[in-house]
Amino acid sequence: MAELITDCPRCGSAHVSFDVGGVNHVDRAYDWLNRYEVFCVCRGCHRGVMFFIEQCVVNHDFDKSVAVTAYRGSLNDLFGVKGPITLKDRDVAPPPEHLPENIDIAFREGATCMGVRCYNAAATMFRLCLDFATKALMPDETPGLNAQGRRSLGLRMNWMFENNILPAALQDLAQCVKDDGNDGAHDGTLSAVDAEDLQEFTFELLERLYTEPKRLEIAKERRAARHAKSAGTAK
Repeated sequence: MAELITDCPRCGSAHVSFDVGGVNHVDRAYDWLNRYEVFCVCRGCHRGVMFFIEQCVVNHDFDKSVAVTAYRGSLNDLFGVKGPITLKDRDVAPPPEHLPENIDIAFREGATCMGVRCYNAAATMFRLCLDFATKALMPDETPGLNAQGRRSLGLRMNWMFENNILPAALQDLAQCVKDDGNDGAHDGTLSAVDAEDLQEFTFELLERLYTEPKRLEIAKERRAARHAKSAGTAK
């Protein structure tokens, strides 16, 4: 039976041996690089763990998945351990396209938190997305909004809706920022529904602010390129 040597996420043992009991072939790249999910049992705590492994040598091929479990020796000779498979590997909602890097990272982290049912943590990251996005739109002069209002996401967004800086069509959905963000998030009492409301509003607002303008810009560039090509052909 093949074995795998890595850290055990169940008992915390470092560099411990696992018996490989089952394997699932995930995909193959470059005509040689095989990726597998392997079910292993820790020899220290005798509990099961799923690991994701990736082939790291070119000159050894496995014609069948059963050849992995039948390998006599340590799979570390042929594979790199990419990590255990956990709830974070659940399929999560992708962010809108064409976001600034800091907002993209925050949204992805929030979506990952949703996937593992950490709703308060997810709400914090979605609020961070909104904080980044709205601060970038704030003018230097904000009549009717004091320094405390500029710092508060809820007050800032209310002012921005009133002054037509944010799309008015999303104002009703924005209620979740005030209700969930100012109350539940600080108390640690947000439900799945609360977090989903905030995720949906964040997605819609970011798509309006970043995705749609960028798509229009790209469409205009394609149009200009077509016309330039057509004009060149006509000559």
